Amino acid sequence: MGLTTPKPRGRPRSDATHRKILDATRDLLTTRGYADLRMEHVAAKAGVGKAAIYRRWGSKEALAQELLAELAGPHIEVAETGDTREELLAVVTNPMRAVTETPFGPIIRSLLSQIATNPRLGDPFRATVVQARRDEVERVIRRGIARGDLRPDADPSIATELLVGPVYFRVMFGGELTPPFAEGVVDSAMRGLAREDSPRGGGRRTTAAPRRARRSSTSLG
Repeated sequence: MGLTTPKPRGRPRSDATHRKILDATRDLLTTRGYADLRMEHVAAKAGVGKAAIYRRWGSKEALAQELLAELAGPHIEVAETGDTREELLAVVTNPMRAVTETPFGPIIRSLLSQIATNPRLGDPFRATVVQARRDEVERVIRRGIARGDLRPDADPSIATELLVGPVYFRVMFGGELTPPFAEGVVDSAMRGLAREDSPRGGGRRTTAAPRRARRSSTSLG
């Protein structure tokens, strides 16, 4: 399931000017941070007039929110594989890869404090990116319940926080995001989510982490 971003005002978001503005915003947020982000700086870097920006976004919060949603979108969906633990592992490794291997990482770091304190940015972010991830985890949990791997009363909201929360704790406070870390998070979550009588539910597996997860060994601390 893709993440639907709010439609900007004015011209289609696919035009070249729109792309230049988003790319300029990404570069400025990465190098200067949100506090120093100014529409005139974005306009100068993108080579457009300020009016071109305001036709599409009414504020820098709206501009930053669309950039966040665009960068987060490809890392939310969890493919259905038929293996509940494998899907739960993807719930953890998807955001790990996003923050360590893609432009989403520097942007979310530069905006975390604003998301927490500025409702003009935080509320839309929670309504789009966070809600999309919660919805995806709920689909994973429902599939696991249907397979008989997870308890019928497994709470998707709590599962999201158990699985994704540790990733962002390390983003904020330091620590490595590695395949063993992801495996440990899933093992701990499964102890609370799995049906006791499920042969595939609890317990640690010794199979290797997926190849893509193995690359997520960047230290954040």
